[in-house]
Amino acid sequence: MLDLSVERILAWIPAVLIALTFHEYAHGWMALRLGDHTARLLGRLTLNPIRHLDPIGTLLLFLVGFGWAKPVPVNPYNFRGDIKRGLLLVSAAGPAANLILACAGAVLLGLIIGLFGLYAGLHSPLGMIVQAVILVNLILAFFNLLPIPPLDGSKILAGLLPGRQTWLYSLEQYGIIILLVLVVTGVIRQLWERVIEPAYAFLFNNITANIAGFLMF
Repeated sequence: MLDLSVERILAWIPAVLIALTFHEYAHGWMALRLGDHTARLLGRLTLNPIRHLDPIGTLLLFLVGFGWAKPVPVNPYNFRGDIKRGLLLVSAAGPAANLILACAGAVLLGLIIGLFGLYAGLHSPLGMIVQAVILVNLILAFFNLLPIPPLDGSKILAGLLPGRQTWLYSLEQYGIIILLVLVVTGVIRQLWERVIEPAYAFLFNNITANIAGFLMF
């Protein structure tokens, strides 16, 4: 997964900024919809990527193909209604935003290929950026769905299971260690090969190719 070519870096920089920003914005937006103004008051309900970047998480996206942003602050006690359901919705909003962006990127890539042809479309600067947008958003979506604290998947799992699940939140202090173990044992690579790459191929074959084929017909 390590590829630090100039072309990849130039394509991934805007893709990473877009994916991380919308991921965290979606968390804050959902929290605001549920009655929590914490992210807005702290200046985190913004599309300014600088407010959301985590140096280590961003660097890892380039180096090993997975990473994270600076978590948006949320106070669940401000939620209207059930706190547990609110945390589930706020946590799911980030990966959902990334999946929406990946699908939108697949549509845009289809338009680019349809207008400029397959080779020119895929290898143009815009085409390479859009491909990176699709891939990075898929990475963030599926990586954050892992049920490992502090990733979104752990809060989604806690919201689906009965009871308070305090044991799951207590693992948050070991989250980085658990992630490193998953990297060393090859679990993250399996996620890449068995989930992210097939998801990319699915979007390309079922959205991008159909739109491009329609325009080129």
